[in-house]
Amino acid sequence: MKTERIHLIAIGGSAMHNMALALHEKGHHVTGSDDEIREPSRSRLQRAGLLPAYDGWNPDVITSELDAVILGMHARADNPELLRAQELGLKVYSYPEYLYEQSKDKTRIVIGGSHGKTSITAMILHVLRKCGVDADFMVGAQLEGFDTMVRMTRDAKYMVLEGDEYLASPIDRRPKFHLYHPHIAVLSGIAWDHINVFPTYDMYVDQFRKFIQLIEPNGKLFYCRHDSDLNKLAGENYPQISAIGYGVPEHRIDNGITYLIRNEEQVSLKVFGDHNLMNLEAARLVCEQIGVAQHDFDHAIQSFKGAAKRLEPVRVEENFACYKDFAHSPSKLKATIGAVRKQFPNRKLIACMELHTFSSLTAEFLLQYAGSMNEADEALVYFNPHTIAHKKLPPITVEQVRNSFAREDIIVSNDSSAMVSLLQGKKWDNSVLLLMTSGNFDGVDFNDLAQSLQI
Repeated sequence: MKTERIHLIAIGGSAMHNMALALHEKGHHVTGSDDEIREPSRSRLQRAGLLPAYDGWNPDVITSELDAVILGMHARADNPELLRAQELGLKVYSYPEYLYEQSKDKTRIVIGGSHGKTSITAMILHVLRKCGVDADFMVGAQLEGFDTMVRMTRDAKYMVLEGDEYLASPIDRRPKFHLYHPHIAVLSGIAWDHINVFPTYDMYVDQFRKFIQLIEPNGKLFYCRHDSDLNKLAGENYPQISAIGYGVPEHRIDNGITYLIRNEEQVSLKVFGDHNLMNLEAARLVCEQIGVAQHDFDHAIQSFKGAAKRLEPVRVEENFACYKDFAHSPSKLKATIGAVRKQFPNRKLIACMELHTFSSLTAEFLLQYAGSMNEADEALVYFNPHTIAHKKLPPITVEQVRNSFAREDIIVSNDSSAMVSLLQGKKWDNSVLLLMTSGNFDGVDFNDLAQSLQI
């Protein structure tokens, strides 16, 4: 294998620093730069000897000796290192473009959809590892038992890719999952997201139509048949592929534990909720497609605890449970709260979420949240005005947020410490606390918070 010289612009990002580690592990000479590198990226790059000597951009590090430059989404189109690479005529890859380049000779399995991508990808990787099937991968969360979120080898037959619909790079405005050309694809559902890029729902849906059209000839698409938009898309004419719907497998819940029902056998799970069960079914179909028998899948999936911040247990005791989840969009909120409600029907459910993403902090998109937290016994919403200002968005008010959720008793706050104090002042016997955010409520340690609650 030829050792290549590869430079990553914006190496400090969650995805980019994992790619740097994977390329380093593969034996390539890796350099990178960024204007700010935070933890855990900084420590992980430092341990591998890949941490840049200083923060900032330096076009002098871009030379004709480089075999490739990989451009992270955090960089801008006028980045001085990017401009130098273009001036020298170097090959500049986006992150997904380089992943495709490294998987051209492999069977590509791509997991797409507005929600559930990380969980399905994580389930597949967990089962393949348990069953001894070698696979390269890219997944959007750190998984238990895996050192990095990216793996690229010469010998693995399969490449499992989480297929994000967000843009590939500052100079490549295609959705990431349009670049992968899967042989086996999954679509878990469609719920309007990334309103800053896809300002209408039809425009957003069309990205998934294009994704289906880019599946390789004789490929397979597994799609969630409970999603009306996916049903319509799958029913359109795609003569080059087979489309197969999946749903919630037969199961039962007993004392807070979910069991799959397989003929005469029952398979206990560490995950729960209809969405997780549908994710599991999608993962089973993919694994079956590449030769993993159902019995082996069931045996392996029993030990799967979930991906980070996907209904991840923080503190679980006999009469109390606290979970954290990445849910932030209206559909994800509703599904996550519904899953916990179904799993613990006789407990008081208090749901606390943070408005954190670009979309969720816009006045137009806020209206989509109406009714999304109604299944919780108590609902709390937090947002930080400084986050809104940093994203250069028009300000929103507490009253505006309260009205958007269309729930009279909802508690809305823009003071993180006040929200924590409110939670700490409650009695938590026979209760569940669900913390939902793509951030961290401005520095709240969820473990410390959960341990501080009185039962």
